[in-house]
Amino acid sequence: MCPFCYIGKRKFEKALAQFDHRDEVEIVWKSFQLNPAMKTQPGKNINRYLAEIKGWSLEQARSMNDRVTAMAKEVGLSYDFDKAVVANSFDAHRLIQFAKTQGKGDAAEERLFKAYFTEGKDTGDHATLIRLGTDIGLDAAAVKNMLESGLYADEVKKDLHEAQQVGVSGVPFFVLDNKYALSGAQESSTFLQALNTTWQEQIP
Repeated sequence: MCPFCYIGKRKFEKALAQFDHRDEVEIVWKSFQLNPAMKTQPGKNINRYLAEIKGWSLEQARSMNDRVTAMAKEVGLSYDFDKAVVANSFDAHRLIQFAKTQGKGDAAEERLFKAYFTEGKDTGDHATLIRLGTDIGLDAAAVKNMLESGLYADEVKKDLHEAQQVGVSGVPFFVLDNKYALSGAQESSTFLQALNTTWQEQIP
């Protein structure tokens, strides 16, 4: 649900495409919640939510999100904050954890990002999550069972704890080979340099 995470994903992907050893890179997505206490509110978009919690006017919230929308456009993404639904992300993270076991972690991230930022889908709604899961090739019955049973909640909580131990306070946050950390939607050149540095140190 962090707009900079989707932007950061694109910038990292651009760097990875230029990395000579990209076929030997394994990407593992981790769960993180900026606002674990957020309540799903299908009738409220993110502009109004930000205005309320920050004490801003609706125009101030729109203006800030317009700037982020422009940033997203620079990397080929289309954001529509007027449609973005305020939703707790815990179950969406559970879907990602399940998708990871099927080799579809990246596909789940991409589908959820697009659903939230572009399509205005309620990513806290189970029926929506089932449809998004089937969009990436997951079995609908398996996703439904996962959501209803509470499966993968422990995996999400483990990631949240790990992030706390590492000192992550914001996202996107990238860790390379458990050595180097990059915070924020860095430029692709910065990601590429970090990939090359990490690779060179691995050679011995």
